[in-house]
Amino acid sequence: MIELKTPAEVEKMHVTGRFIADTLTELGELADVGVNLLEIENRTRELIAARGATSCYWDYSPSFGKGPFRNVICLSVNDAVLHGLPFDYTLADGDVLSMDFAVEIDGWVADSARTVIVGTPATEDARVVEATEVALTAAIDASQAGNKLGDISAAIFEVADRYGYPVNTEFGGHGLGRTMHEDPHVANKGRAGRGLTLKPGLTIALEPWLAIGTDKIVYDPDGWTIRSADGSRTAHSEHTIAITEDGPRVLTAR
Repeated sequence: MIELKTPAEVEKMHVTGRFIADTLTELGELADVGVNLLEIENRTRELIAARGATSCYWDYSPSFGKGPFRNVICLSVNDAVLHGLPFDYTLADGDVLSMDFAVEIDGWVADSARTVIVGTPATEDARVVEATEVALTAAIDASQAGNKLGDISAAIFEVADRYGYPVNTEFGGHGLGRTMHEDPHVANKGRAGRGLTLKPGLTIALEPWLAIGTDKIVYDPDGWTIRSADGSRTAHSEHTIAITEDGPRVLTAR
């Protein structure tokens, strides 16, 4: 069931979104050559505690994961792209790090992800990160009241296709509000003009993610970390938005 939010409820989600944006900004500055993933995890825990927020990830046990998840942020490196479990790994020059972060504050959730390149970026790595960011912008632009959900999916796919990257359809964006995952599912590939009509009050997380060489995925033995099946580098960008009469409102803008 899809629950449309009132303007006052959207404002509450924006409070959560601002905290997430500030946190991802700080973590992006922290991520550097020689920094361990567990340092990033621990700093995230400190920030959550200081704000009085609640992690949406801790103890999360969806059907696709080998739960419960016992971390507060997803950290995925290089060919890992989604649901990466933070572990004892020290970042090296050229690593591609995707950080996905969702919390609840006063009963309202927001969710965002960014990908950074540590140290010196390889050209192709920078290109796939750029592609996810451009696709996210296109998805936001398509999120106009009266448009269809398929318009968002088609906008993401058009950018990915223009850059020459295949698109996986197993994981994508989603509704959110009181909980981290609500209806509707927002695929990263679809047909314009099809699907749910976008109405003011709809709040969704848009999250294009791409691998350079494949749309196939594999899981690590930890049961969570998702990697490209061919070992190619990956990237992931995500914002929480609200559909309004005046256009899309990005609640996690950095």
